[in-house]
Amino acid sequence: MVTLQLRQLRVPPGQRVLLEELAWPEFEAILAELGEHRGMRLAYSHGTLEIMTPLPDHEVSKELIGDAVKILLDELGLDCECFGSTTFKREEMSAGIEPDNCFYLQNHALMRGKQRLNLAVDPPPDLAIEIDITSKTQLAAYESLGVAELWRYESNQLKISVLTNGHYIDMESLAFPNWPVSEAIARLVQRSKTEGRSPALREFRQWVRGQIISMRDDE
Repeated sequence: MVTLQLRQLRVPPGQRVLLEELAWPEFEAILAELGEHRGMRLAYSHGTLEIMTPLPDHEVSKELIGDAVKILLDELGLDCECFGSTTFKREEMSAGIEPDNCFYLQNHALMRGKQRLNLAVDPPPDLAIEIDITSKTQLAAYESLGVAELWRYESNQLKISVLTNGHYIDMESLAFPNWPVSEAIARLVQRSKTEGRSPALREFRQWVRGQIISMRDDE
């Protein structure tokens, strides 16, 4: 048997490594050795660990979609707590995940000021965002952790899935009901590539404000 040190592991941007038949203590040991300040992203589900390094396009899309959620919440006067790419894990569920971005919406008050998470007592995020460029989202891990709503962006499309009876079903957002967020956010990402990030976000904010006025007029 050949034993390798984690410091020998190099995952080029856009690539991934799968480790199979990995026990939970080994997953915890890898998390501890790699530490929090790293470019690699980890996802663990029932003995399989995926380690991937995102491409720049992945990071740009992640930030844009996260900013779009913040604009929506801000314009609607809704509070949130953003936990970014925090590691969420539960040993009894044999699952651990690091979303590209995540938000506490309904449970924002419970999570205010939290420095450490324990999903045995703390709720999972209400909304998680994944950019499926380098690899596919591990739905099983998200289902095990009980994340209520999952947004996955891939190939210029945003897919919204809502946890229903323990499994994800593609449907309209529960976080933003009656809002065509899939089309608007896909348009935002595409606009940013031609107009730039800041103009695209300003245009998105104006669209949100217009939608709010339209909805009020229809009441």
